[in-house]
Amino acid sequence: MDITSSFTTLLVEDSMSLGALYTEYLRADGAKVTHVNHGEDALNELKQWQPDLLVLDIKLPDMSGMEILDIVQQQYPAITVIMITAHGTIDLAVDAMRAGAFDFLVKPFDAKRLSITVRNALKQRQLVNLVAKYESSLPKPHYMGFIGESLAMQTVYKTIDCVANSKASAFIVGESGTGKEVCAHAIHHAGSRRDEAFVALNCASIPKDLIESEIFGHTKGAFTGAIANRDGAATRAHKGTLFLDEICEMDLELQSKLLRFIQTGVFQRVGGTKEEKVDVRFVSATNRTPWDEVKAGRFREDLFYRLHVIPIELPPLRMRGKDIILLANKLLQEYNKEEGKQFKGFSSATKQCLKNYRWPGNVRQLQNVIRQVVVLNDTDTVELDMLPMQVSADNNVKHITPQVQTKATPFTGGNGHSAVNEVVEVEGGGTEPLASQTAVDIVPLWISEKQTIEDAIDFCGGNVPKAAALLDISASTIYRKRQSWEELESSLTQEG
Repeated sequence: MDITSSFTTLLVEDSMSLGALYTEYLRADGAKVTHVNHGEDALNELKQWQPDLLVLDIKLPDMSGMEILDIVQQQYPAITVIMITAHGTIDLAVDAMRAGAFDFLVKPFDAKRLSITVRNALKQRQLVNLVAKYESSLPKPHYMGFIGESLAMQTVYKTIDCVANSKASAFIVGESGTGKEVCAHAIHHAGSRRDEAFVALNCASIPKDLIESEIFGHTKGAFTGAIANRDGAATRAHKGTLFLDEICEMDLELQSKLLRFIQTGVFQRVGGTKEEKVDVRFVSATNRTPWDEVKAGRFREDLFYRLHVIPIELPPLRMRGKDIILLANKLLQEYNKEEGKQFKGFSSATKQCLKNYRWPGNVRQLQNVIRQVVVLNDTDTVELDMLPMQVSADNNVKHITPQVQTKATPFTGGNGHSAVNEVVEVEGGGTEPLASQTAVDIVPLWISEKQTIEDAIDFCGGNVPKAAALLDISASTIYRKRQSWEELESSLTQEG
């Protein structure tokens, strides 16, 4: 399809005759054209819709086209602009190009000159869109305060992008230390409310008798110590975002008041009688399973449905594969600067240990571990013995049994096969026979690999991309291996 076969254009030209002429030129190239004579009319049109192309006269009856160009660059940067004028100078052309115009045409110009310029402008627009689409498909190692390029985190990033401009309530679920407040900040700063307030309240850390005042504010004399009127989080978050962390810790009686506030946007301060109305976007979070709290009677079902509109589940660090080392390197750089140290990286054994550890405290625990290493040591490489005992000991338990080790002694079995007689070295000396295993009992490597991958897929409920992320391989690798296993099994069956 021809690049100019279908596109929209807003033509801003105060001369009716030239406007009609240029409209015909543009329509001949496949444009759907809207023609206006004044700058104010052009701005009103742009508020209603955004064209692919803006052909803009510099000299208009009510304002300068350069003013409109500045507004377009700030508010509608995706629009391609071609400036036109009957009073062209080199300086004016340079100024227009610097301000963001694609090209500059001096009147009078013919249909061919305009067509070439339009065609080039649309080609550039298409190229920019292709580059943007390609870049958006690449894994993002950094995003709005998050660090991680695993499949699980890419899913989180895309969800945030989708919901950021919505007013729908978001509900973040994740283990302690996974970054729920970072996620709430990302939702706020990625959306249209980014220039307004972000107010966070931790429902678990505020005493039960004070949390209502913290949310809705209070009037003077409402309770002992209320010496003046005080705005609550709801008032401070007007036109912005209110983040309610650990929402499942909230008292049931207050949950009913919060429900009414979410439904209507209206509330009363503690001790007050006047109703106030605000515009707030709600983001909630918990490290519990919210539906379990509903079934247990600790969280109102109607409030759950109001808040749990857009669920966002943050993966635990142990499920994020290579993100662990990515985070560790970033934290090492940050703490190097803060503590004046010169660490350059981690040894291979240390990296393996960090990847194997299950991180019950998630990113927050990793932060503490790396800071401890940097503060207590002064070298250029983080070695395994620098890690806290809890991390390194857990890693060792996963891979060897400290008190029982095996050794193999070869012997010739009665059936003629070479065999291995495995014995156990027991702490304190002595050995005990463990088993006799013939060479024919050893499993081929491809079978053990197949079993490992299939176990991971079963663990992830059949989700191949999620299993691939856990195994630190690509999903395409799993599909390719599955095909090779089927071919191998087919050939073995035929041989049998």
